[in-house]
Amino acid sequence: MRLSATVLVLALTLAACSAQDNCLRSATRDIRALDALIAETEANIARGYAYESREVTRWAWVRYYDGPFDARHHRTLTRCWEPYTDIVRKPVAIDPEAEARKLAALKTRRAALASTAMTAVEDCRRLYPE
Repeated sequence: MRLSATVLVLALTLAACSAQDNCLRSATRDIRALDALIAETEANIARGYAYESREVTRWAWVRYYDGPFDARHHRTLTRCWEPYTDIVRKPVAIDPEAEARKLAALKTRRAALASTAMTAVEDCRRLYPE
């Protein structure tokens, strides 16, 4: 039941997007990715360090009831260790000059993609008027 509700919400969300919205999102995907990388690199330079994220498997006690209710509503309580994944962010040192070069390269790449993206956006608006 929970899965079908999730699928329904996803279907309604996708249906709410027009063809123009989907086209615009596709046309600007690379620009948005570069903008996120530029913002992250600028934050790293401003902070003086970066964050490294990694997944860590941890274990926790999970309690659950075994089996269906019987006539007196008794079920067996079971406990076991269950793994779960946690994301850990750790500060790491950066080379400020290397980060500055990376930022310059990202901005150059974004400027090169901007004209192509603008042409694609104009095409989307022409092909799928609202």
